[in-house]
Amino acid sequence: MFGKIKTNLTTGHKMLFMGAVSALCVAVMGFGVPSAQAEGVLKVGAYGGYFKDSFDKHIFPDFTKETGIKIESVAEPTGEAWLVQLEQAARAGMAPADVSMMAQGPLLRGQRTELWMPLDIKLIPNAKFLLPQHVHKYPDGRVDGIGAVSWYITLVSNTDVFKAAPTSWADMWQADKKNKLGLLALASNSFLLEITAKTFFGGYDILNSKEGISKVLNKLAELKPNVKLWYRDEGQFQQALQSGEIPMGQYYHDVTGLAVADGHPVRSTFPKEGGVLDSGSWAVSKATKMSKEAHVFINYMCQPHIQKKLSLKVGTAPTVRREATGLTDAEFASVSSDISPIIPRYDLYTGDVADWVNQKWTEMVTE
Repeated sequence: MFGKIKTNLTTGHKMLFMGAVSALCVAVMGFGVPSAQAEGVLKVGAYGGYFKDSFDKHIFPDFTKETGIKIESVAEPTGEAWLVQLEQAARAGMAPADVSMMAQGPLLRGQRTELWMPLDIKLIPNAKFLLPQHVHKYPDGRVDGIGAVSWYITLVSNTDVFKAAPTSWADMWQADKKNKLGLLALASNSFLLEITAKTFFGGYDILNSKEGISKVLNKLAELKPNVKLWYRDEGQFQQALQSGEIPMGQYYHDVTGLAVADGHPVRSTFPKEGGVLDSGSWAVSKATKMSKEAHVFINYMCQPHIQKKLSLKVGTAPTVRREATGLTDAEFASVSSDISPIIPRYDLYTGDVADWVNQKWTEMVTE
């Protein structure tokens, strides 16, 4: 698996919900331009490049063979841009894609305009295999998203510089890490608020108030002398990690695995507090005319053997319970962990407090 996806992953984390490689034609698909596919084909949005290619090759043909439902795959731009396109199209009663893979932030923002068609969970019996966090709901309990794929951010380190693996996220605060860390630059993609809350404050409840968030930010500010790079360019940090220039930080577990497979002196560690488990969900536009087929597709994707195939072919962590997948220990470890994960508090970055959090993050942490 690692060898097959090296080139695409190292330039941006599998084009999953960040920096996706998008097709220029997406902006017009579903906006009055006839599809090349026959009417009645289920249009499924996935991020472009290797990720979409993998679905086209390994997933969609088998789905059509099993169900008789033809799929037209649509290359999505990054999550926020795609959300805008879906909302604009829905107002005109159109759906550029019937089913889309949505990051958690855009999924939550889509709730505000009731963009997502509520899903009938009775028509998705394979949802019983899902981990609880992968059933996404409107505030009133209606299901609006079902886990598609997930991936981990872990504590990574250069094995030449640090002979012993770290055991806790708290290791980043130690004095010997001065000017040696590379961390993701945004509150909304680093999830350092959640990491700090679980590591030093016993959990996420402290993030329920501005006062509590401020305490967490103060603790995070103690990291500043240890941070050499707040990065937006993943490739920049990866190169610095591999060379030992920036020998520790947070990065993607699977991409680090690629570097290990290539012989670089790096490791990915799941700290005792857990890695950060980020994910995307299948969501259905309220403008779809293919509700029945969309439910069939989502139910198909929830099957444990399909999640296993995604882990082996695409490198994503399964959204279903491990024991259901049949993954070997080595296969599972390459994409996931049994340690209870840190689950992002997406409400901090999409709700009423989002602007305040981003302002304080800049003032107290990254400036």
